[in-house]
Amino acid sequence: QVQLVGSGGGLVQAGDSLRLSCAASGRTFSYYTMAWFRQAPGKEREFVSAIIWSGSSPRYADSVKGRFTISRDNTKNTVYLQMNSLRSEDTAVYYCAVDTSRLRLGVFPAEYEYWGQGTQVTVSS
Repeated sequence: QVQLVGSGGGLVQAGDSLRLSCAASGRTFSYYTMAWFRQAPGKEREFVSAIIWSGSSPRYADSVKGRFTISRDNTKNTVYLQMNSLRSEDTAVYYCAVDTSRLRLGVFPAEYEYWGQGTQVTVSS
């Protein structure tokens, strides 16, 4: 059974940093695209960042570009999201996701087959 387990969320102040992790199990995800999405209360789930199997040329939403960095460790089936200079508008539940295509960096939730349970990030101003 495929499982994605996200961790690392918490309550921080504006300007602080957090590092999210998402560990995949039940299957080898080394060749799949992994991504992060987020969903704030009353809003739709939105794309944050995605990375293909090689780790090259990751994709970012404009709202996080320059502040967030996605990376992956294929030996651990884990994807990370380093979040710096956090803002109150970054407050949301963050979800990791997997797309079994190999080269697509999709920005729509429907493009991803597997999802983690979500981890809450709250940034106080």
